[in-house]
Amino acid sequence: MRTIRIDGTKIKDPASFFDEFARVFGFPAFFGRNMDAWIDCMTNLDEEFNAVCVQPGELVCVALDGAADFKAQCPEMFQAFVECASFVNWRRLEIGEPAILVVSFNV
Repeated sequence: MRTIRIDGTKIKDPASFFDEFARVFGFPAFFGRNMDAWIDCMTNLDEEFNAVCVQPGELVCVALDGAADFKAQCPEMFQAFVECASFVNWRRLEIGEPAILVVSFNV
């Protein structure tokens, strides 16, 4: 499993959420900076799509440091993150691919 750390203290609004994930995961230049585009990028972490790329079947642990700050500063975006991370795995399972995301945080 590959662990990628996200600094939740840097997330103050949707724009900073997309900035932090794009920076850490190396999303492509055409990343649309919305949750649909985020889901697409995170779904394809086992393809040469982002700077972070894992082998097929390998899991990515998103370790969300400062999650309590993120949740307090931007509760709607925090909830969207949790729901969309779950959706990424559901989407993959629906097409016969293994789940790809594990999320770790403490609020």
